[in-house]
Amino acid sequence: MPIPHFLQELRAAVGPTLLWMPGVSAIVLDDEDRVLLGRRADTGQWSIIGGIPEPGEQPAAALVREVYEETAVRCVPERLLLVEALKPVTYPNGHVCQYMDICFLARAVGGEARVNDDESLEVGWFAPDALPPLEEFALRRIKQARQGGPAWFQGMGEL
Repeated sequence: MPIPHFLQELRAAVGPTLLWMPGVSAIVLDDEDRVLLGRRADTGQWSIIGGIPEPGEQPAAALVREVYEETAVRCVPERLLLVEALKPVTYPNGHVCQYMDICFLARAVGGEARVNDDESLEVGWFAPDALPPLEEFALRRIKQARQGGPAWFQGMGEL
């Protein structure tokens, strides 16, 4: 997967140390309420669509851009589902990132789902009762989309 230019510059300055990064993800539904998923090129696993906002880019705009870049599907964000700090990730090159994921529920409004860049091996629509194996990260977001309402305090226990 290509590393954004701004991140290449940052890594040149700080090396592989932990970076705290914004991230966006989406539960994109079509008119039949099927979920848009991509099989990631880096892990081979199916997942929801997501990515990193560019500097100064609003999260919802980043989501729309990422969904189109990866799947050729046009979407409109409908509501915020979840804001969650994820566990740190160590990439094969030794770089470490930890993401603050901002997940949206979005509705497909155009385009034809297909692999649209080198980040995915496959792209497809899946009925909620016929999902491929997914990480807990993706399953939790799909469940939240089906339940309705945002989960502002996910993982915080009693407040």
